Amino acid sequence: MFNVSLYREWVLYAGYGLIGLATFLLMRMLLTEQENMSTQENIRDLEGKKTANPLVRITRPFFSQYIMPAIRGKARFDKMRVKYRRKLISGGLKDQLTADEFISFKILLIVFFPLIAGLLKAADFADVPGFAFLVLPVVGFIYPDFWVNGLVNERHKSVIKSLPFVVDLLALSTEAGLDFIGALQKVVDKAVPSPLIDELEQALKEIKVGSSRAEALRELAFRINMQEVNSFIAVLVSADQMGASIGKVLRQQSDQIRTLRFVRAEKAGAVASQKLMFPTFALILPAIILIMLGPFFLQSMQGGMS
Repeated sequence: MFNVSLYREWVLYAGYGLIGLATFLLMRMLLTEQENMSTQENIRDLEGKKTANPLVRITRPFFSQYIMPAIRGKARFDKMRVKYRRKLISGGLKDQLTADEFISFKILLIVFFPLIAGLLKAADFADVPGFAFLVLPVVGFIYPDFWVNGLVNERHKSVIKSLPFVVDLLALSTEAGLDFIGALQKVVDKAVPSPLIDELEQALKEIKVGSSRAEALRELAFRINMQEVNSFIAVLVSADQMGASIGKVLRQQSDQIRTLRFVRAEKAGAVASQKLMFPTFALILPAIILIMLGPFFLQSMQGGMS
């Protein structure tokens, strides 16, 4: 006998099941679409970021897609994140790498270097000793730090080299009647491109969009992260807050920076002369001894043979 109530119950359960299945498929479709959109955005971001380091270009798809999501937003990496963000900005890499990407890059190289060495050994392209697989992970982890520190040092040397000329030009422009913003614009337009000019241009843009002069200058000092620039910016900010003449302050700073540059050059020359002492004694002194004592040894040998 056909049970109508049982039939209705089965139909109701089937309806619930179909509704649940439809909800699951809809959510899966939405999540898949979201993942695809996120992947496309990440790909566009990766394509937009360019770096001169070939190792970063090769490994970026791996550490950005697989390692960075695991450390993004994690509190345990906050100290490293702050440290490397400052270094990347000082090295001129703020548009090329984020702090999370840099940390991910370091973590990836712990595995990447031993993996490449293992492949080279397996293919008989290189005879990699066993202890190298213990050293290479450490090398991979510290290599990015050496790379960024080298960029920071090069950038600082360029800033030190161009700073006296920039301050002189700022002083001349303000003494000629321009205000500080006009003097900055003149320096950016006329000076040879350099990291310092790039930072001045960035500070000028920040002032034009609403930042105060003191805030823009402090941000410039933060980005460059040099004692000389920090002192120079501190004097400018203090003079601006006290209402002192910027032109006079710039002239005094120009003379001081030029004096410090001469002192630094003399110190570098003294250090270089000390470094030359050992090669001088190691290479020239034996030749002098040979010239002085050579005839004596020759005469002694001839006298002994006769």
